[in-house]
Amino acid sequence: MCNKSIIYGAAAMLLATVSCTSHYQLCDVSRSRILIDSRYDAHPDQQAVAFLAPYKHQVDSVMSPIVGRVACDMYADRPESKLSNLIADIMVWSGKVYNEHPVLGIYNIGGIRAAFAKGDITYGDVLDVAPFENKVCFVTLSGSKVIELFQQIAKVGGEAVSHGVELEITADGQLKKALLNGKPIDPTAQYRVATNDYVAQGNDKLAAFKSATDINSPQGKENNVRFIIIEYAKQLAKEGKMVDAQIEGRIKTVKP
Repeated sequence: MCNKSIIYGAAAMLLATVSCTSHYQLCDVSRSRILIDSRYDAHPDQQAVAFLAPYKHQVDSVMSPIVGRVACDMYADRPESKLSNLIADIMVWSGKVYNEHPVLGIYNIGGIRAAFAKGDITYGDVLDVAPFENKVCFVTLSGSKVIELFQQIAKVGGEAVSHGVELEITADGQLKKALLNGKPIDPTAQYRVATNDYVAQGNDKLAAFKSATDINSPQGKENNVRFIIIEYAKQLAKEGKMVDAQIEGRIKTVKP
């Protein structure tokens, strides 16, 4: 009798759930970005503060050291953004550390997971932006594969590309124009590219990288992208400069 009561009760709950099912339909989706920074700490929950206090000092000792200053708020977005431009340029900048001379840098927008707020940036801020264990990587692509790569970038609506790259893409993912330092891509030439090892394997729909040759992919912890960003910020700080980037028209969306 007890088992039957349980079964009848469960059946009644299931019928109630079905009868209350909403007939609403999703018609539209929109989004916006909210930069989470110190403004949201103006009125902290005191119980939460007390609970976290034993852990805060240890975490802060690792995450809070300031590594540089950022000139303006930066976030990553397609087809082009300040933060994506910055990181692609940092990939090229890092070449000198490895005796490399890349002519362009590529970085996946999906690998940029947070934003930089204007002002001081800490190790923790950089970790938020680059949380993965991706390492810097240098490869060679033929010109025909660079064109293919740019077509794949157009297909996804844009990725992080370095200064000197000029792409015109359409809203439906077609590549209409591709220049590097003002010149068309030579299909027969060889181009040295700076990226990260995840992208260099052809991930994030950038399959042209699977044809890369002469791969230099250092795997030490110090080669992690986050540490390269930190070194870049520290170098600028030594020179009395701030980390900065601008929208330059590296990737423009045009009519078909």
